[in-house]
Amino acid sequence: MRPEGVGPAPILPNPDPTMTTPRTLAQWLAHAEALHPKAIDLSLDRVRAVAQRMGLRIEAAVITVAGTNGKGSTCALIESIALAAGWRVGVYTSPHLVRFEERCRIGGAPVAAGSLVEHFEAVEAARGDTTLTWFEFTTLAILRLLARAPLDLVVLEVGLGGRLDAVNLVDADVAVVTSVALDHMDYLGPDRESIGREKAHVMRPGRPAIVADPDPPASVVAHALAIGADLWLAGRDFAHRGDRQQWSWSGRGRRYHALAYPALRGSNQLLNAAGAIAALEALRTRLPISAQAVRGGLARVELPGRFQIVPGQPTLVLDVAHNPHAVAVLARNLDAMGFHPRTFAVCGAMRDKALAEMIAVVAPLVDGWHFCDLPTPRAARAAELAALPRPPGPGRAIAPAEVHAGPSEALAAAVAGAEPADRIVVFGSFFTVGGVLAAGLPRLGGPHLSSGR
Repeated sequence: MRPEGVGPAPILPNPDPTMTTPRTLAQWLAHAEALHPKAIDLSLDRVRAVAQRMGLRIEAAVITVAGTNGKGSTCALIESIALAAGWRVGVYTSPHLVRFEERCRIGGAPVAAGSLVEHFEAVEAARGDTTLTWFEFTTLAILRLLARAPLDLVVLEVGLGGRLDAVNLVDADVAVVTSVALDHMDYLGPDRESIGREKAHVMRPGRPAIVADPDPPASVVAHALAIGADLWLAGRDFAHRGDRQQWSWSGRGRRYHALAYPALRGSNQLLNAAGAIAALEALRTRLPISAQAVRGGLARVELPGRFQIVPGQPTLVLDVAHNPHAVAVLARNLDAMGFHPRTFAVCGAMRDKALAEMIAVVAPLVDGWHFCDLPTPRAARAAELAALPRPPGPGRAIAPAEVHAGPSEALAAAVAGAEPADRIVVFGSFFTVGGVLAAGLPRLGGPHLSSGR
């Protein structure tokens, strides 16, 4: 199964054994799923060989974004500002929440499923006997689509790590490293230094390397210096400051004042926005960006599932936080929200995460838990999650827990037990948030609204 930063894969029917050539996107995804015995096989050799046979080349400017958390938000912020400036922008991001097509956006909109088919066909024709993982196959297909589209800027989000991720076969004009935290340690190493070293390999000699983490591992800086990258460090080469009303950004010889806060909620989004602006400033001679484009892009940026607050009764908060660092940020953001009498949590997560730490960091804010199973063998069962310690806040009892078959069932139970002024937070995995969004964005109106409670 794919790791959290690469999946989730769509739930697909078994391919028809009589079918020789896939014809639809769903069939191609099923075909790619069956090609390689491993879901993860970190190596650029195979994917680079197929890319060369495809003649894959992106002529547009490329920004590659690596990091543990904040990658998707940073990509969305870069995209929104560049679109506001009038540039033609394509984005590759992963994972998706509901539909595979969400992974590729052109002009701010997901591509049509049918438009991907010819690119899957091209990958299949070029690969010969080479076995590609699902992520490698799908990455090559989307890169080919982006390479053939009339674009000025392509933004690529790394799936896992950086050094051996399929996205790293593209030589980026600008590399961004967002936060570096402990995640995917089985693949990337046991500590921040090891993980940072893997992510730093998206940098290229002589080209801008934006490090948005305010406290980066020494390995990230060391690698940039060793290869001669043009290193932009947060706090040294660019910085931000603000008050409750507005904020400002300053960089190498340029400043932006009186900026509105990003439409993406959460205190962490200023770090992401500062890195996004720095990446675009590094491309200024090729793709100029005006102050008004920065302001407009910040105001209009959208990205589902990143501390997304859905108004209703009760209020719904959706967040794909799936490691301790991201859940700690979620907890801070929840604590900074307006008053809600009670908070209910809907949570499903992968078994290979630091589950006890994830639950413990947010548990003091939660009054009731609704744990759920998820549709992947990698997921922890709801009963396993419910058995973890749930430390209460000061003067509070341990919050009760229920288990459910899936995210939608867990959300329905949380709504049934909540009052209009309460809030429900859904977190733990892309699968969890995606499961809640599968039938569309929920607008909550619990039974209390019609029963007179």
